[in-house]
Amino acid sequence: MSNSSFVRTELIFGKEAIEKLANLRVAIFGLGGVGGYVVEALARSGIGKLDIIDSDTVCLSNINRQIYATTNTVGQYKVDIAKQRIVEINPDIEVNTYKIFFDNEMAELFDFSQYDYVVDAIDTVTGKIKLIEKATLSKTRIISSMGAGNKIDPTLFEVADIYQTSVCPLAKVMRRELKKRGIEKLKVVYSKEKPIVPNGQETKEKTCELDMPVTRKTHKQTPGSTPFVPPVVGLIIAGEVVKDLIK
Repeated sequence: MSNSSFVRTELIFGKEAIEKLANLRVAIFGLGGVGGYVVEALARSGIGKLDIIDSDTVCLSNINRQIYATTNTVGQYKVDIAKQRIVEINPDIEVNTYKIFFDNEMAELFDFSQYDYVVDAIDTVTGKIKLIEKATLSKTRIISSMGAGNKIDPTLFEVADIYQTSVCPLAKVMRRELKKRGIEKLKVVYSKEKPIVPNGQETKEKTCELDMPVTRKTHKQTPGSTPFVPPVVGLIIAGEVVKDLIK
């Protein structure tokens, strides 16, 4: 970008770093409360090319924490809203969108060797494992978000290797599954805060088509979330990506 949009960042990292970022490609899988803020910060850091992957449309229940969710965007695809916003931030950026749910089958659509960095901000354990496997196989750097739901203290999140984590239930599952697969390291953002128990005995599942909750009795609680925890996780991740890329 030939204007002064990134001059303040350049004062921190230098002109060479800004020029380097403009020639790099990062993939962000998942545009929820965490991933949306990763995309936002990377776009504002001057990354030259972003691939954004998410099959979801915006629902009313996303509004409390997701940067692309407003009453005007309900029902729209998150990747479409994100692309429009990103291009308004940096007209020179290249954005590739994928309206898919990343799983074992969809993993074959992606050549991970083309990415300089991969961000895992998806929710499912099977998807996270496949994403990490593919990135590891292609020797592409990856950072993974652990559980941000049911947490209320954003100051407790830290960056660590997956095998140095504790307390976080998702990190525990990931440690076990990655060890089985011979994956020896993974940079993650996680918290030692013990998850709170959501209020109420019922789970409210969102139905985007109707824009209203469907209440069902279930043993599995929908995680609660705040406007200030997922964004912090996303910004920490974006910071790690930028710092790693300009080393």
